[in-house]
Amino acid sequence: MADPFTGPDGRPRCHWCAATPGYIAYHDREWGFPVADDRRLFEKLCLEGFQSGLNWLTILNKRENFRAAFANFDIDRIAAYTEADVERLLADAGIVRHRGKIQAVINNARRAQELVRSEGSLAAYVWSFEPDAQNLPPQGAATSAASIALSKDLKKRGWAFVGPTTVHAFLQAMGLINDHAEGCAFRAEAAEARAGFRRPAAHRG
Repeated sequence: MADPFTGPDGRPRCHWCAATPGYIAYHDREWGFPVADDRRLFEKLCLEGFQSGLNWLTILNKRENFRAAFANFDIDRIAAYTEADVERLLADAGIVRHRGKIQAVINNARRAQELVRSEGSLAAYVWSFEPDAQNLPPQGAATSAASIALSKDLKKRGWAFVGPTTVHAFLQAMGLINDHAEGCAFRAEAAEARAGFRRPAAHRG
């Protein structure tokens, strides 16, 4: 792996965030720290889907626009979207205007509702795929056994734009895998957050 990047404050960080100050803030405050909020998990799955074929900085720079366009990623509100909403979103220059990806978000919101009914929460379902210490992927891997399994199960449940690479990036970002590089000052912070994190438990309906 590449050597850590030293930020303007002198702290070493994962090399990928050297590209732009926007990446530094995202890396320091969000990436790799555990999340159990359904809305945030759903948002990230959607935005990772929009990233397909693009880079994350493009999506990160448009994130507030996406939130405004998609009702702050409220699952129930998006599940009720109609074809008129698809057309509205296709006319929104502030987001990525891709019909298939927009339709996937609406479809996935409906599938997320089903998961909440069966598993108690999206968080409980997602965290059930957290890899144990013996099955962690190599740092910097593009996929993992966990992402392959979660991707396969989501697709079986009817989700779209949730391939193994997309899902692996989601697992890294949402803290199910601590992929901060060895030598990154934030690896220990993410590990501490994970150690004190209460995993959501499923309560099936």
